[in-house]
Amino acid sequence: MPRVSSDQLAARRQQILDGARSCFARHGYEGATVRRLEQATGLSRGAIFHHFRDKEALFLALAEQDAERMADVVAAQGLVQVMRELLSSPQPLGTGWTGTFLEVARRGRTDPDFRDRWRAHAEALTAATEQRLARQAAAGTLRDDVPVPVLARYLELVLEGLVSQLAMGLRPDHLEGVLDVVEGSVRRR
Repeated sequence: MPRVSSDQLAARRQQILDGARSCFARHGYEGATVRRLEQATGLSRGAIFHHFRDKEALFLALAEQDAERMADVVAAQGLVQVMRELLSSPQPLGTGWTGTFLEVARRGRTDPDFRDRWRAHAEALTAATEQRLARQAAAGTLRDDVPVPVLARYLELVLEGLVSQLAMGLRPDHLEGVLDVVEGSVRRR
């Protein structure tokens, strides 16, 4: 039997994550049945669960990957850029971060065990936001009348509101302008 390279295993794992992202976004955690996951990934349950212990592990791996990507964008460009990317996604609930973000929030509200496992990832995103804001403060571009942790929480709340708006299918009219206002509100005048 031919050996599978680590690159092939990583590519297969990513194929599963990409398909699962779409499935969880479209159907929610409970609605993402094994059959739907098979359809979304184009793989059998055996192939999927060879890489992930169970559906919970698959969802957590997906959410962790999205959180890491978001933290990277935050570190380089700020949390408002994450919001801009959410807006620019042609299907925000299909393949982008929005669907995963919504399911994380919902599961965090209803599943205490998941909430406890997720807390470190949420704290990492907050830390990345605070570090980015602290760098901006040191450069003199951030307003100095509000503490950095308060500004970070403000931006996180705006992100959550934006995700809720997108999830409810409300028209995105003027949201780019809203993000301009949000970005201007944290800058030094």
